[in-house]
Amino acid sequence: MGALIAPGVALAQDDDEGKKKPDMHQLAKSSALPKAEADFSMFKYRPRGDKVIEQPDANRILFKRPDGTPDGYAQRRGNAVIYYDRSGKVSHVQPLED
Repeated sequence: MGALIAPGVALAQDDDEGKKKPDMHQLAKSSALPKAEADFSMFKYRPRGDKVIEQPDANRILFKRPDGTPDGYAQRRGNAVIYYDRSGKVSHVQPLED
């Protein structure tokens, strides 16, 4: 019992006369849905001269040097903020008061 499929019967779904649909990343940028928000005011340490990039969906901030190379990140874990250097090792811990 074999099934026989004639070639040319299955049609591609993207046959919109060459017009390309936006991908999921483009749709997310223009979405009306609320973006993830987080309060990073408790993160006290900032490396001097580094650019800070907030990542509210991951609840962390990234540090980048002026030339764009990564310089570490900080992430809240329980009742502390843990700061990591560029190699991923803990540089220091900031306890949080409740």
